[in-house]
Amino acid sequence: MCAGAGGLSLGLERAGFDPILLLDQWPDACATLHINRPAWDVREDDLLRFDPVDHQQVYDVDLLAGGLPRVKGTAAVHRAENKDTSVQVFRAAVELVYGVQPRAVLFENLPHIVTKESYEPLRRFVKEELEHLGYRHEWFILNAADYRVPQDRPVGFLIAFKGDAMDEFTLPERVLDPPVTVGAALSDSMAAGGWPGAAVWAAQADRIAPTIVGGSLNRGGADLGPKGSKRVWARMGVDGGTVADAVPGPDFVWDPERGRAGMMALTVEQVAVLQGFPTSWGFVGRKTSRYRQVGHATPPPLAEALGRSIHRVLTCDGTPALGHAS
Repeated sequence: MCAGAGGLSLGLERAGFDPILLLDQWPDACATLHINRPAWDVREDDLLRFDPVDHQQVYDVDLLAGGLPRVKGTAAVHRAENKDTSVQVFRAAVELVYGVQPRAVLFENLPHIVTKESYEPLRRFVKEELEHLGYRHEWFILNAADYRVPQDRPVGFLIAFKGDAMDEFTLPERVLDPPVTVGAALSDSMAAGGWPGAAVWAAQADRIAPTIVGGSLNRGGADLGPKGSKRVWARMGVDGGTVADAVPGPDFVWDPERGRAGMMALTVEQVAVLQGFPTSWGFVGRKTSRYRQVGHATPPPLAEALGRSIHRVLTCDGTPALGHAS
């Protein structure tokens, strides 16, 4: 559900799951999924209108997963009267559990949905619905940086299993290797256009990226986040106020003392690397659309680590799971 550019789906595929249906209403995101995985069954449709009766293949899947739209805390306070689309989509995703009856459920969202008091009505709704259907669940937060993603990206998750399988679930172990820095992740691509200063820039970009955000789908252009994030990027000599069309060429003069005029911007493809996408994964659409697909995605390495933990639970009784995910 809400498959976007496929970060969650790609990670789950790597973890051993076979996506049988992917749903998103964003045409560019669906086109991105098509070009990268032509065999996947991708449907351009609104989750609020989706009826599993019309899609028999989703019944009794092993895993129902979704990177759901970010829910604003204030929008979750009065759920009974709520008109906010993100809350409606979240509720529809929970209610879809009733129709699909998966063995496990995985939802991804903001970390605040796990901890903040303003989200308590939504968490209570989830608890009531899932327990009524015979599922046990947990909320938790993982940081993508702990799974070899060169970015400080805390992510909120809901995990649920039918019956007592929740007892067998453990969070994926953190990777204890030194974190991948921005410079290490982007040094090759920064030099690809012939810029002789790429190695010097990479050596000083010796930290992980701040959280990359996709922004609103309906307004504004592409940039690397709020003011605080832009200041972090500026300390690495990167202009976080825009997204580049190409990497620096041989004549580029990097001089951060000149402000934005002396700094390079990152391309969509470079931002995708910082999200943990493989360089072979393409994105469809104009630059702003492609950037937003990347910014809204679940980092595939994080999804893979979590997917492996779920997969172990589904196979721990000695009967191999089909590995089907919807």
